[in-house]
Amino acid sequence: MPQMISTVFAKLRDVRFVRYVLASVGALAVDVGAFLALLSLGMAGAGASAIGYSLGILAHWLMSSRAVFQDSVASAGVARTRQKALFVISALVGLGLTTAIVGLADYTGGDPRIAKLAAIAVSFTATWLIRARIVFRPLAEPAKEG
Repeated sequence: MPQMISTVFAKLRDVRFVRYVLASVGALAVDVGAFLALLSLGMAGAGASAIGYSLGILAHWLMSSRAVFQDSVASAGVARTRQKALFVISALVGLGLTTAIVGLADYTGGDPRIAKLAAIAVSFTATWLIRARIVFRPLAEPAKEG
């Protein structure tokens, strides 16, 4: 446990990580805000949830590509499309983890609200690692000649 706390504090010193946390909070606000607004308009929960989550993914892409990983966003064409696809895949990994954790808790009689909090932490960590190491990995520097 002390090692984990030490790692968290080390990450907090990483400005990129802090910006990622803020982008995640913003995307979560878009997701939940849209979800609640659509529910209040009478939309079914599943549809409202799917639309909210999708808008959250879009918001996270916009914030991540402009304020978190701006130095490693592909410029255009196939590379940019590939990067966007990998970003969506990372979001689906987060969704899968969240669904599995909450579903398992519900199935075993646990409190799904507590499980959702744990799932947010697990999903956040997984998507951060995927996005930092795969989706937005630093662009390769040109080879230096002797």
